[in-house]
Amino acid sequence: MAVPHANSKGRILKFGIFEADLAAGELRKNGLRVRLQDQPFQLLALLMERPEDIVTREELRNKLWAADTFVDFDHSLNTAIKKIREALGDSAVNPRYVETIARRGYRFLAPVEIQTPSSSSESDAESSASVQPAPTRAMQSIMHAELDVPLPHRGSTRALFALIQIMYLVFYLAALFRWQSIEAAVDPFLRGWAAQAVSVLVLITAGLGIPLRFYLLSAATFDYQRLGEKFLRIFSLIFVLDELWALSPFLIAQKIGFGAAFAATAALLYVPFAERTLVRMAYRTAPTEGQK
Repeated sequence: MAVPHANSKGRILKFGIFEADLAAGELRKNGLRVRLQDQPFQLLALLMERPEDIVTREELRNKLWAADTFVDFDHSLNTAIKKIREALGDSAVNPRYVETIARRGYRFLAPVEIQTPSSSSESDAESSASVQPAPTRAMQSIMHAELDVPLPHRGSTRALFALIQIMYLVFYLAALFRWQSIEAAVDPFLRGWAAQAVSVLVLITAGLGIPLRFYLLSAATFDYQRLGEKFLRIFSLIFVLDELWALSPFLIAQKIGFGAAFAATAALLYVPFAERTLVRMAYRTAPTEGQK
């Protein structure tokens, strides 16, 4: 397998908390070696040599696979990209480092700094030069394309989204366990048939909400890649349920007081929008064709 450039030996390519030692063929994270096989490492080095540029699949094939090598190129390339993303903790859906360009190739997104070991002070000064053909674009590449916020760790956004689903499950179960006392709880505010209607509404919405929350919770837990698309399709239902259950603090207003119930309701009114934002941070809302 060919090394990206003959003069790349001895150089260290740094990006974020990672560095690739081209001479040793090692990828390190915060100084600690990250396990990455030779072929994925050489592929990563090729992409890092041209940050912000699209490196076509044909170029990768010509440089990394010999003409007389009989392999399933597409499978081998996809496997190598997958191993790179696993080593970097990256995602094909919301990439920070390696972006798939459908039917064309791949692009390295993060700014890359080149360090060249040297014995002279003049060479040391030059070793700090960085390869950033477009610093502004490089910074933008690690920002969310739609929300204009830095991309957070996907594990954090998924965990927050899952906690919201658990919160609503607790609401539903608590209300159902005390369902017979709901009419008495709303009696200071509503009387007669209106209080009975609230009880029925709690029963119906909790019955709908429990399976819905289990679906969203399991999808986030197992990192279902089409969750963003599915969530937007059912957002209208989620919005109605969440806004209705935002009034649930008034069911315990006699215990916590009207002011506390009002404040809790005001906070819960924002939750469906928070869910949508968290989903958009962690998942694409419209999957790219050919995304690997």
